[in-house]
Amino acid sequence: MSERAGQSESPRRATDVKSRDSILQEAARLVTVEGIEGLSIARLATSVGLSKSGLFAHFRSKEELQLATLETADRIFRAEVVEPALRAPTAVERLRALCEEFLRHLDRGVFPGGCFFASVAAEIDTHPGPVHDRALSIVAEWLGLLQTVARQAQAEGTIDPGEDAAQIAFQLDAYLLHANAQYVADRSREPLDRARYAIDRLLRNVAPTR
Repeated sequence: MSERAGQSESPRRATDVKSRDSILQEAARLVTVEGIEGLSIARLATSVGLSKSGLFAHFRSKEELQLATLETADRIFRAEVVEPALRAPTAVERLRALCEEFLRHLDRGVFPGGCFFASVAAEIDTHPGPVHDRALSIVAEWLGLLQTVARQAQAEGTIDPGEDAAQIAFQLDAYLLHANAQYVADRSREPLDRARYAIDRLLRNVAPTR
């Protein structure tokens, strides 16, 4: 391929990638309001102002669109929540930060219907298939991350090594999910603050006794 030919294709490729990314970001927002089963080529085409045939150039089926939307939501969640939190200097601070950034991403309205994966997991837990499997694997990765960081905090001496790291992760996640459900229902910041209090109390209770 000539250098000239390569230069002529690059702008088109960049435009295609940007267009697909914008479409998927809108799809992720729609899912938290209308559900992933309600996400269709036709519905998304209307939302982004494209024809159905225009969207078919990006996604060949509803399932392909749903799976691509899951990956986009995962990328957004990592950028908004996970990556900032993991920059904290100690493990226990990273654990607190993961919880705090989760609550902040709700308050910022990153997804209009609250936590993307809480919404999807509740909807498709009895609908087996590739979308179900991928959504639950992402949820499991989040819970696994909380557990891993809790174990790191035990290794650094800021959480009692006799505590069950899996139980700590489970309780932290439960506080976050309950705060999400209440926040989505009434948009009050009170459940977010109650979750912060519960998280702080839990982490104080599992700290080593001096």
